[in-house]
Amino acid sequence: MTNSNKLSGKNILITAGAQGIGEAITKHFIDSGANVSIHYFSSADTANELVKYATNKGLKAIAISGDLTKEEDANALVEKTVEALGGLNILINNAGSLVARKLLSEMETEFWHKVMDINMTSMMFVTRAAAPYLAKNENSSIVNLASLAGRKGGHPGSLVYSTSKGAILTYTRALASELGPQGTRVNAVAPGLILGTSFHNTHTTKESAAETTKGIPIQRAGNADDVARAVLYLASEYDGFITGATLDINGGVYNM
Repeated sequence: MTNSNKLSGKNILITAGAQGIGEAITKHFIDSGANVSIHYFSSADTANELVKYATNKGLKAIAISGDLTKEEDANALVEKTVEALGGLNILINNAGSLVARKLLSEMETEFWHKVMDINMTSMMFVTRAAAPYLAKNENSSIVNLASLAGRKGGHPGSLVYSTSKGAILTYTRALASELGPQGTRVNAVAPGLILGTSFHNTHTTKESAAETTKGIPIQRAGNADDVARAVLYLASEYDGFITGATLDINGGVYNM
């Protein structure tokens, strides 16, 4: 049985599911026959287009806005998702941001907390709200978006971002142990250089991307679909004995 067959009819919540990697993940789930709840912060038009794309295929879909660093917004996201879709099988914790590059000497306490809240605290809020609903479904799963930066530290100016992404690696292992008895698997993906997304359009220059690509064994950068395919694999029941793992998607960069 293919991953697509196993995802048909499943109810999926994707945070930041309407831009970049999140948009690709959402499309792949829809194409696999899954019902989707698409969280967005500012990408309303894309979120609504994805809802239309899903409903035209006869699937359930809803777009929900919210600031997930706020506990009440995270709780509301999960409640609205369950109400609209009729349950929850899979959670994709994709929301996150570098925000800006700052060296340690430039680091304000407020900025440190802001990035940690966006990348880590929000993930905890959503997961905590979702866990009881995931427990109601056999073979439920969570996939967290980490980063190669969490493995090797990232480029200068990404101190807090890299720290938060490294925390996600440990969070994933710890949560896999905690939620395993309820039947929920927890895994992560750690993308390397992924071009064509708003993240890298904002924070990566053409020159730095070209230089980084030279160090990738397969001599190309990744794209959002590369990540989405890996996320769907981990999310599906096909890998039912894999939990607590992080799948590196970086073209062979292992100098970490």
